[in-house]
Amino acid sequence: MQKMNLKTLVAMSLSSVILTGCATAQSQQLNSAASEPAMSHSSAPVADNRLLYSDSCISEREVVEAQKLWGDGIVRIGSVYTANGDYKTAAADFIQDMYGYDLSSVLFKPTLAAKVQFRSSFDAALSYFVGGNESYTEDKGFAIKPYTKVKFDNVGIINNSCSMAVAMGNYYFTDIKGGETKVEYTFAYVKDKSGKLRIVAHQSSLPYSPA
Repeated sequence: MQKMNLKTLVAMSLSSVILTGCATAQSQQLNSAASEPAMSHSSAPVADNRLLYSDSCISEREVVEAQKLWGDGIVRIGSVYTANGDYKTAAADFIQDMYGYDLSSVLFKPTLAAKVQFRSSFDAALSYFVGGNESYTEDKGFAIKPYTKVKFDNVGIINNSCSMAVAMGNYYFTDIKGGETKVEYTFAYVKDKSGKLRIVAHQSSLPYSPA
């Protein structure tokens, strides 16, 4: 009788362990399911932003090359304007090529913008470079001054985050009379899927002049 009781006790103990384990596993599954976002039958596929960007890191050489392209683009817009060409299209192509408005938000604070300081849209940026937009009456067209040369002088380039590079320094704009204007800048670049650097942050200002 005692042996039977012992066997029964062992069997009951094993059953208890098994049941407890099952209950714990079910609880973990329920908790895991609750922590996952609910699936919607009507939800559309979400675009993967990684498809827009390159997997390769940005080098300092690429930043310097992108800066030269930016300067050449400014000169070209002014040259097209002087020749009575379609300078607005030239400027639109320049912005499309150099800035990342089609990739993400762009933080753009132009040098000579005071009333509308920040240009977060393509049209706002275009207005700054060539003017002619009634929504931005302060814009005279920075790129159609025009300029004959733009020279970058980097204080430093940070590219240790791989996916973004930031450059800071002074750039110098030479006008058609030979005058040179010194401007401070900060540019941030990302690399698109084609391997081209695109500007996603651009801040520039005239050097501080004490009263």
